Amino acid sequence: MQTERSTLPTALSGLIAAVRERLPAGARRADLFERCFANTWNTTIQREDDGTTFVITGDIPAMWLRDSTAQVRAYIIPAAEDEEVAEMIRGLVERQFRLILADPYANAFNQAANGRGHQEDLTESSPLVWERKYEIDSLCYPIQLAYLLWKNTGMIAQFNDTMRQGVQTILELWRTEQHHETQSPYRFQRLNCPPTDTLVREGKGSETVFTGMTWSGFRPSDDACTYGYLVPSNMFAVVVLGYVSEIATGIWQDPVLAAEAAELAAEIESGIHEHAIIQHPEHGLIYAYETDGLGHHHLMDDANVPSLLSIPYLGYAAADDALYQRTRAFLLSKDNPYYYEGEAASGIGSPHTPNRYIWPIALAMQGLTASDPAEREAILELLERTDAGTGMMHEGFHADDPSQYTREWFSWANMMYCELVLLQLGYKIRNI
Repeated sequence: MQTERSTLPTALSGLIAAVRERLPAGARRADLFERCFANTWNTTIQREDDGTTFVITGDIPAMWLRDSTAQVRAYIIPAAEDEEVAEMIRGLVERQFRLILADPYANAFNQAANGRGHQEDLTESSPLVWERKYEIDSLCYPIQLAYLLWKNTGMIAQFNDTMRQGVQTILELWRTEQHHETQSPYRFQRLNCPPTDTLVREGKGSETVFTGMTWSGFRPSDDACTYGYLVPSNMFAVVVLGYVSEIATGIWQDPVLAAEAAELAAEIESGIHEHAIIQHPEHGLIYAYETDGLGHHHLMDDANVPSLLSIPYLGYAAADDALYQRTRAFLLSKDNPYYYEGEAASGIGSPHTPNRYIWPIALAMQGLTASDPAEREAILELLERTDAGTGMMHEGFHADDPSQYTREWFSWANMMYCELVLLQLGYKIRNI
């Protein structure tokens, strides 16, 4: 892990000071925000001699494409005022797309080709790969980060040949995985593990048929999909394909790539509408979490993002969209098998952690997608009283007893909390 630095970039220190000034004197929120906001910069971010950035997930010395994006997303706000911050993010985008070109099916990578991580898995891995669980969102997040950096700072240096080749690779892979049964080379098996860590049918996953959506082996929790079409991740793909079309048109001046991205987005969108919307007896028409094109649906949500709860946050639909509102009502109810109500808190958890453990990431997302500032404030207060006095966000905590938790600190959760604090104070990340 990188050693602590004694100073932060000027814009980060300035934003911390601005947050403190806008909160009541002595407010614990100011201390918690500063601790979480500074911790990610000081302990997870490594600037490399080649100008790239490597971001460890926290207590594991590897970089997840998803987590690394989420960990720096809130830094986009001060990046417009600070070249060091903007360059750090640009360097991360460059590193992410180099890794995608090395293996677009991998979700997590080593800092060097040192053979660490899950090298015993039955899949076509390499010493650079920490883990090779294929997840759609791992390819969405780097595109999103590059796009948000552009929209919030004006920077376009990230749109280089590395990214352009990486985007083309992603589109080709998503095309292949529309036909997973007949065209995909991807297989993944882990031996002597829980069922959620491996794929059935000798690593191919449960059976699917063509729908227009693109297949995913694993969820953003790194747990195996029950059914191969993971709906929120397909929604995220639709959004970032729109970004690709805009980048291809406005930056790369490549109308062919723009049209390819738009066509694929339309096919995935059609698949979502035809196969992923179901009639619930209590909530009416809602989105399913997973489906397979064969008539099976998994009705749930997971704390990890992309989730169905995060639909407005991703930019797929507005927070007041009727279908989203009905889905949200289902997600935040006992009908969602991973929604827990306890003496200390109520919120969404994950099959990735023990029963009745609520995730701060899901609580933060509930706040970030809330239309009412009062609901956001209630969520902030809940997060602040369930940290077990550690001054950090955890992976999950018990709904009845926050002193029972997983992971002492979790950089992704810390930064989601920070983003919610910033939103409540009027700081927003532009996505158009």
